[in-house]
Amino acid sequence: MDINNLTLKQKISQMFITGFTGKSYTSNKQFTELLTQGLGGVIFFSHNIESEKQFKDLISDLTKNATIPMFYSIDQEGGRVERTEKIHKGKKYLSARPAYEMGLSYLQNQTKEIALELKSYGINMNFAPVLDVNTNNDNPVIGERAFSNNPDEVIAAAKVVIKEYEKYKIITVGKHFPGHGAASADSHKTLPIIDLHIKDLEENHIRPFKEAIKIGIPAIMAAHVLYPALEDEMTPASVSKKIITDLLIKELGFNGVIITDDMEMNGIKGLSRIEACTKAINAGVNMFIFRDTTKEIINLIDDIEKAVKEGSIKQNKIDESINKIINLKHQYGIIQ
Repeated sequence: MDINNLTLKQKISQMFITGFTGKSYTSNKQFTELLTQGLGGVIFFSHNIESEKQFKDLISDLTKNATIPMFYSIDQEGGRVERTEKIHKGKKYLSARPAYEMGLSYLQNQTKEIALELKSYGINMNFAPVLDVNTNNDNPVIGERAFSNNPDEVIAAAKVVIKEYEKYKIITVGKHFPGHGAASADSHKTLPIIDLHIKDLEENHIRPFKEAIKIGIPAIMAAHVLYPALEDEMTPASVSKKIITDLLIKELGFNGVIITDDMEMNGIKGLSRIEACTKAINAGVNMFIFRDTTKEIINLIDDIEKAVKEGSIKQNKIDESINKIINLKHQYGIIQ
């Protein structure tokens, strides 16, 4: 695929991973419009998945109708966050911590099983592993989704999981940078503040991301969380140039795709959609997740296009993102 042949609107559409409600997308006119406009990826939730056949047929149909081959993404961590309950009549896998506590060979086998299952459906991207170090026992959103409250154990587990998914060409997305494990609030509901000293953040929370980058993790998800030690403005990590460009890209040397957590979450609701996306793109973010495709999303893409033409979003930021996205799709055989 020649990136130079893509229109600006197609490039911006590639920067979006969106979802739809129910077992079929055809009744969602906005999603269908985005599909033909060059949507970058789809995110699936439990409400999209009824049976093995239905899910395979859905992905097959999306593939036939997509203008540009897409990321088919899912949150399939195991246990607490597992989207295939209807197929398996309940949870099939263990959450990260109990799986890790069963031993690294158990964790590797479970990861292989998840990878093969996802591959059989046509999924090529999993929003896992969780690289957070759960240092707050009262954390309302991470808990057993983290491998451990010890960074060395998180690193050991993450290496096994990332390498196993890589064998089966499933794109791993490490989350939630720069670490959600010390939070005492849920970013789905509000904007958490993690007010730790920079040394604590670096030694305990950022280190698993640093190690994942060293072994070649292809994508990282940015958190809608405030870190006063890293960013002196009231700016969530997901839209912070200091955290995305200065820390993640320059200091840690990450050259892969950077994706925000779901932009429908309340952690980012202090900004309008166009404000959030403008700040995020200029900060170095490459892709956005929106759990539903609405008229507002179509308008948002138009607004981003207008912002590029007017200069409040740099054209080179769009081009950097499209290069990373298309390269990742080539690397994993999504685009031949």
